[in-house]
Amino acid sequence: MKPIIIGIGGGHSGAGKTTIACEILKKTEGWGAIKFTKTPFYSSITDDQEVLSEKGKDTGRLLEAGAEKVLWVQSSGDELAATASMAVQMLSNLPGIVAEGNSIIEVLTPDIVVFVAGARERFKPGAERVLGMADIVITDEESPQRVPEGAERFHTADVGRCVEHILRRFKKSKKTDQP
Repeated sequence: MKPIIIGIGGGHSGAGKTTIACEILKKTEGWGAIKFTKTPFYSSITDDQEVLSEKGKDTGRLLEAGAEKVLWVQSSGDELAATASMAVQMLSNLPGIVAEGNSIIEVLTPDIVVFVAGARERFKPGAERVLGMADIVITDEESPQRVPEGAERFHTADVGRCVEHILRRFKKSKKTDQP
């Protein structure tokens, strides 16, 4: 059975993507996480626990939040689809995967996409595309101006309620998938 994939993107660095990922991981058991970083020249998948658990790294926060396994995917745009596919395959024995990063969302087609808006004036290139794919948008009052039709909106102060909502969606879909 294929793992559930939750993609978490955002408007910019520091918007709160890792915080949302950690909150989801705290409430799930046995899930994995993929942290994506864009690189100009090479691709790699790091699963070395010593590297991943370094203090101050997002990967360390994901492990501390309870991820069964964390992978740090670094890739150029040209090789991202193949590298992301390998990373998902490495975690395919787990019930779910939280994938953090805008570019990886565009190639993985997650079951649900969460977009953490942050400050609109700081949106990085490509953020609007991922916002357009979002099922859930987490924002403050000012941003983003446009929320995709059908996307649910949560305030940054309602992160706990948002996470519960995401997990309920998957519990419902599991029940309807059963014969």
